[in-house]
Amino acid sequence: MILNKNFDLIVVGGGAAGIMSAIISARDGKSVLLLEKLPKIASKLKATGGGRCNLTNTLSNEEFMAKFGRDGRFMQDALGAFDHKALIGFFKDIGVETHAPDGFRIFPTSHSSSTIISALEDELRTLHVEVLCSQKVQKLLHVEDKIVGIETPSDTFYASNVVVATGGLGYPTLGAQGDGYEMAQELGHKTTELYPAMMPLKTKDEWVKNCRADTIAKAELRVDLKKHNKLRATGDLIFTSNGIRGPVVLDFAREITPLLSKYGELSILANLTKGMNEEQLNQHLKKEVETNPHAEILKHICTLLPEALSLALLDLAGIDPKSKYGKISGSSKAKLINILAWTPLTINGHDGFKMAMITRGGINLKEINPRTMQSKLIDGLYFCGEVMNLDGPCGGYNLQWSFASGYLAGLLKK
Repeated sequence: MILNKNFDLIVVGGGAAGIMSAIISARDGKSVLLLEKLPKIASKLKATGGGRCNLTNTLSNEEFMAKFGRDGRFMQDALGAFDHKALIGFFKDIGVETHAPDGFRIFPTSHSSSTIISALEDELRTLHVEVLCSQKVQKLLHVEDKIVGIETPSDTFYASNVVVATGGLGYPTLGAQGDGYEMAQELGHKTTELYPAMMPLKTKDEWVKNCRADTIAKAELRVDLKKHNKLRATGDLIFTSNGIRGPVVLDFAREITPLLSKYGELSILANLTKGMNEEQLNQHLKKEVETNPHAEILKHICTLLPEALSLALLDLAGIDPKSKYGKISGSSKAKLINILAWTPLTINGHDGFKMAMITRGGINLKEINPRTMQSKLIDGLYFCGEVMNLDGPCGGYNLQWSFASGYLAGLLKK
C-alpha cells in the first residue's frame, strides 16, 4: 500500500512508453507513480518480436520517419532527442548489450525480452519509482484546463503531471481495452477511427490452404485498385488454412484494414517469384524447356515455386500440370505468365483486434505538441506510444517510437 497520494508525475500504463517516461522523470529527481492494470508491467513488451524483443533498427531518422507515412514527421523532435543510438546507449547503461545480427534490426544480445524487462524493473526500483499493478485508472482529474491527478475504483492520486501511455486496442489479452482513448475524450481530445493492424489476413481463395508448407521469400503485395495501387509491401509470406500471414502481411495489413472496412473485400496482387516480371518469367521458362524439353510443365514451374503452389497456380491458369510446355496454347501460356507475375487474391476478412499487434489510429496528433508530447488542451497532460495516431511497420519501428515519445514525455517540459 502506498501512503503517499501526491507525486510530481503519474504514469498511466506500464508498457515500453510508460516505463521510459517514469524512468526519465525519476532520473530528473521527480517523484513518480506508475500504474498498470495488469498484474505485471511490460506484458506486451514481453511478447514483442516473438519474445526476442526487436527494440529498434539502424535507419537514419529521416528514413525512419518516412516509414510512418505522412504523419511521420511528428516524430522529429522525439527522435532528435532519443534515436536508436540513444536507445542503445540507454540499455547499455542499465546493463543490456544489444546488436544487429542482420545489420538492420536491433535486439538484446540475449534475444530475450525478459532481459529487457528485468533491466527496466531494476532501474525503476533503483530510482524509487512507485509501481502499482492491478490498478485500472478510470478517470483523469482536472481543474479547468489543468491536470491534477487520477482516480481508480478504490483510490485517488494527485499530480500536476500525468502521462497517458495506455497503448491501443491490439492484443486485448495483454490488457488493451482503449482506456486511454476514453479518458482523453472526456477531457476534450478527439480520436481518429481505430483499426486493427499487423495481423494475418483472410482470403476468399480456397486454394491457399493447400500451400501451407512453404515460406515464400521476397513476396510483393499490392492493392489491385487504381485509387490505392501505390500501397505495396515486400517480405516473406506464408499461406494459412484460410488466408495469408508472415512479415509482408503484417506490414500490408496496416493499409488493408481501413480499406476492408470501406469496401468489404479487396482484390490484391501478389508477386511470388522474387520480383520477376512477365518478360523475365517468359525467358526463364523458355530456357527451362530448352534444357529439358520433355519435362512436364509442373517441373518447369517448380524451378520457380514450391510444388503445392505450382499446382495451385497451374490450376488457376487452367493448365494440366502433366502437359508439355510446347503443347500448351499461346493464350494459356500468356495467362500462366500473368498469374506467375501477379497472382490474384481476394482479401475478405481478419480476426480483428484480438490478433492485432498494433492499432491504426488514435488520439489526434494536431492536439499534441510534438516537442513535448504535452496536450495542447490540458496543461500537464502528456501522451506517448501507441495511444496516439501514429503506427509503423514491423522491424522495431513501433517500439522505438514508444521509447522515444516516452522519453520526451518524461522530461515534463512546459
